[in-house]
Amino acid sequence: MSMTRRTMLSVSAASLAAPYFFTRSAQAAETIKVGVLFSLTGGLSIIEKSLRDATMMAIAEVNAAGGVGGRQIEAIVEDGASDPKTYNEKASKLVIRDKAVTVFGSYTSASRKAVLPVFEKRKNLYVYPTFYEGFECSKNVIYTNAVPNQQLSNFIPWISKTLGKKKFFIVGSNYVYPREMAKVCKILIQQQGGEYVADEYLELGDSEWGSMVNKIKNSGCDAVISNVVGDSIVSFYREFKNQGLSQDKIPICASVTSEIEIAAMGPEYAAGSYSSFPYLMAIDTDANKSFIERYRKFVNDPKAVTHSPLQSAYMGVFLWKQACEKAGDITPLAIRDAFKGQEMDAPIGHVKIDGENLHTYLTPRIAQWGSDGQGKIVDEYKEPLRPLPYAAYGETADNLFCKESGLDSSKLKL
Repeated sequence: MSMTRRTMLSVSAASLAAPYFFTRSAQAAETIKVGVLFSLTGGLSIIEKSLRDATMMAIAEVNAAGGVGGRQIEAIVEDGASDPKTYNEKASKLVIRDKAVTVFGSYTSASRKAVLPVFEKRKNLYVYPTFYEGFECSKNVIYTNAVPNQQLSNFIPWISKTLGKKKFFIVGSNYVYPREMAKVCKILIQQQGGEYVADEYLELGDSEWGSMVNKIKNSGCDAVISNVVGDSIVSFYREFKNQGLSQDKIPICASVTSEIEIAAMGPEYAAGSYSSFPYLMAIDTDANKSFIERYRKFVNDPKAVTHSPLQSAYMGVFLWKQACEKAGDITPLAIRDAFKGQEMDAPIGHVKIDGENLHTYLTPRIAQWGSDGQGKIVDEYKEPLRPLPYAAYGETADNLFCKESGLDSSKLKL
């Protein structure tokens, strides 16, 4: 078919006016490269392999449904090896050499802090799926899990009022997340008229909990706040029961212990204890039941469990897809800007990315663990709660955050 010069110019002008992402046929045939960076070896692999699996499952589902703007996602998987230095090196590789437009990754705050300079310097985008201690608001990170006002602000008052507990022993792994969460716990405990009798730590991955549990036994506490992380959780709960401590009298109330750690330790060791998470397998909706079934099929394990960071890793891919298609572009900054205000109905319920701080509206929930390894939801907010990553850190931080976001600091509460 012949084409006049005027027709050719008209077509060229239309192509330039439309988003580059969706118009070039050659471009449409190319894949979109993303990084998937989790620990597949080391002490944190007990959790992080499942985050890798959930991310890959979401990518597979997006690709099967036609991809992103007609383009397939190509995942480049790297192993953070439970080591912050390795995380930094692998993040650099994914961004610089592999030219991934976004990286999905990390479980601990230590690994997130390790990769953050890479994404800040290179103006790339990181999607982080784990609940964390707050006090961070990077323009290059999308935070898809809870901050303290969505995980502890409901939990500590509930423990105090519903369980009647007043003396708390705070225990954690020795790095930034547990220590910062302990600071928030102390503020909330004091607000409830309680006291913390101790604030103790063992190194991440430590399996020798005999001395620590003995301290708990002799401390006079009536509840334990656990910010223990990784495979240390298994050792801690087993030692707790082995020394004869009862969850009825001194319950462990955890910010980290989820379905996957309980499956690893044996449900009998956690029965009667409590955890606070926006997502639990016990959420009784068709969407969550379908998600659990699909995940078990994907990993070929009919008994596999889902948990909070896993669900956030999964939904983060779909929120990213929506942002890419809204932007009509796959440059990291365009995706980031399009992330603002993205919302969806996920297995966890309705979620939304806050346009000011890039954290996620989530519904706080508390569960008590049963002998079957599943949580019974004993407290639940009626609707998603706005994320306030700075709210727990005092007036100065609140005012700084408010100045940046235009909020009234007097309305920011734990």
